[in-house]
Amino acid sequence: MTTRTELANAIRALSMDAVQKAKSGHPGAPMGMADIAEVLWNDYLQHNPENPEWADRDRFILSNGHGSMLIYSLLHLSGYDLSIDDLKNFRQLHSKTPGHPEYGYAPGIETTTGPLGQGIANGVGMALAEKVLAAQFNREGHDVVDHNTYVFMGDGCMMEGISHEACSLAGTLGLGKLIAFYDDNGISIDGEVEGWFTDDTVKRFEAYGWQVIPRVNGHDSDEIKQAIETARANSDQPTLICCKTIIGFGSPNKEGKEDCHGAPLGDDEIALTRERLGWKHGAFEIPENVYAGWSAKEKGAKAEQTWNAKFDAYAKAYPELAAEFKRRVNSELPADFSAKAQAYIEECQAKGEVIASRKASQNTLNAFGPLLPEFLGGSADLAGSNLTLWKGCEGVSANDAAGNYVFYGVREFAMSAMMNGIALHRGFVPYGATFLMFMEYARNAVRMAALMKQRAIFVYTHDSIGLGEDGPTHQPVEQVASLRYTPNLQTWRPCDTVESAVSWKAAIERTDGPSALIFSRQNLAHQTRDAQQVANITKGGYILKDCAGTPDAIIMATGSEVQLAVEAAEKLTGKNIRVVSMPCAELFSAQDAAYREAVLPAAVSARVAVEALHKDYWYKFVGLNGAVIGMETFGESAPAGDLMKHFNITTEAVVEAVSGLL
Repeated sequence: MTTRTELANAIRALSMDAVQKAKSGHPGAPMGMADIAEVLWNDYLQHNPENPEWADRDRFILSNGHGSMLIYSLLHLSGYDLSIDDLKNFRQLHSKTPGHPEYGYAPGIETTTGPLGQGIANGVGMALAEKVLAAQFNREGHDVVDHNTYVFMGDGCMMEGISHEACSLAGTLGLGKLIAFYDDNGISIDGEVEGWFTDDTVKRFEAYGWQVIPRVNGHDSDEIKQAIETARANSDQPTLICCKTIIGFGSPNKEGKEDCHGAPLGDDEIALTRERLGWKHGAFEIPENVYAGWSAKEKGAKAEQTWNAKFDAYAKAYPELAAEFKRRVNSELPADFSAKAQAYIEECQAKGEVIASRKASQNTLNAFGPLLPEFLGGSADLAGSNLTLWKGCEGVSANDAAGNYVFYGVREFAMSAMMNGIALHRGFVPYGATFLMFMEYARNAVRMAALMKQRAIFVYTHDSIGLGEDGPTHQPVEQVASLRYTPNLQTWRPCDTVESAVSWKAAIERTDGPSALIFSRQNLAHQTRDAQQVANITKGGYILKDCAGTPDAIIMATGSEVQLAVEAAEKLTGKNIRVVSMPCAELFSAQDAAYREAVLPAAVSARVAVEALHKDYWYKFVGLNGAVIGMETFGESAPAGDLMKHFNITTEAVVEAVSGLL
């Protein structure tokens, strides 16, 4: 019979061989965590390699993603569609095994990890999604949502601030299906962590409300198994299992040292390691008995079949709930959503309200929310300012998780990374809000949403110096440019109620990436449009006000500055002036050449852009000979009107700029 040690050594062998072949990588963590992984995957993990998308599978996250050969080895050995040749292609161009686990590259990778701490935050989001979905769909005798989220994390994840944010909230929300394994090997890139990391991790997590299992020998299968049993028995608290391990376990000269953290062991050391481990097989050679000991195909298929039978019984008892569950986990919107949302947009155009776009956003949520039971909203302690609460919102708590709104507290980074986990889990359309300025705290989680092409909706209010008296610490300048430059992210800055509603509809219906919705604190004028103009908003940029004949000049703007552009055009009597509203510049840039030329004819070189944010982004549209009215410095503390005059973002400035070009 194949022993547990031999099964774990297969991970060690594959990890050191792949890193050596690639001439780069991190063998230490996979070698150190192999015994923990073997117990978890072979004895507890509920998954089916033949169907990595099974809705009730356990989620496994390698938060310390640099140790990627651990998860690649696990996927290969247990029977996923990840061949030995894929492992040999580790870290090579277009391989299924990149340097860090990347969502969508290999089956079984639940999330992209690498930026330390975000994996555990994604895991908190997934565990929250499981708890809310279970509360919304499970009925007595029918637990169709019943799975765990397991996370491996290292010292680096523990040190990163996001782990404090996310794990604190996980305890508050009582996420009992979340089980994290802390790989306490005492080593990071710079050496022994005791020189810079002396936290009492046990007390810290106990203070968060977690169950903590300390001092587990990470190389003793019996201790690991007992710890997992204890963790799974506690449904009221998340659990942290603190595993003491030896990095690079098995390497005679490098185990326990930073040398094996992020560099190949070398051929000579690999030979010595094989000898010490008793691994008598060649590079990338796995004997059949080891494959048989690891294979999860048969067990996984049976587990899914059992669940399918359970779901069939559920569907007979609750047919409408079952149909709704399928719709949501398949990321399908209600059949009538698009038509009803469009009707609301047309209603906004007819009504013509003059309100702040943050209020227009809340009105849209009140219209769309009842149509979307999959909405799972939230705000980072700014619900009253972001206006993300709508009439049907019910808060999610540890004791009642059936709601649709999360009070994230002052945790912008954790909120955004948790939203990514919620989106990855499926069953929800997550949105979360803060001030635009504090997007900076969450910047990397927004980037990860874009990298993974997840439908997460980031709501940012207080969009410019127009927020006024709070001053430059709260006034964004460069943030929207940063968002617009992010691949796969669509950034909307609407100018009125209509564009606000369109931006929400577009973000909800988008399935291939996240959206950032930028809303104002100050009131915005309503713009008149015909039906075609309303339709063209979805193209990101469109002609809002046109002239007879070929334009002499084009003024383009977003948000509150669209009204300045309209007023300037009206004052430029005797000139043919076109006004272009550009609520989503990336979407406009993605339109075909004919449409872009129709809106911004190349022959018209007199172009002015106006936005109360950083100027530089707009030169791609106005050209080097055009003019941009915007910010080049930070703001000041003063009433909004005074600030606009002080920074020369006025109708008069637009008129002067156009006149100068003509």
